[in-house]
Amino acid sequence: MNEKNTTETDELWTAEDVARFLKTSRSWVYHRAQAGLLPCVKIGGLLRFDPIAIRALVAEDGQLRRKIVAV
Repeated sequence: MNEKNTTETDELWTAEDVARFLKTSRSWVYHRAQAGLLPCVKIGGLLRFDPIAIRALVAEDGQLRRKIVAV
């Protein structure tokens, strides 16, 4: 049992986590992150995503969802 009181939002998501949440491919996530369309942080050579920021982006007038459908 983890003694530290953490929640799901305390951890950064991988591209795989974001892809699963958005129901897209991992390569779609990488391309959008590189284009600056998905907020991310680069740790070493790895991209990580804040789940709160990803959820907010989706909730923001559905902009991301419209882009997903249009692609």
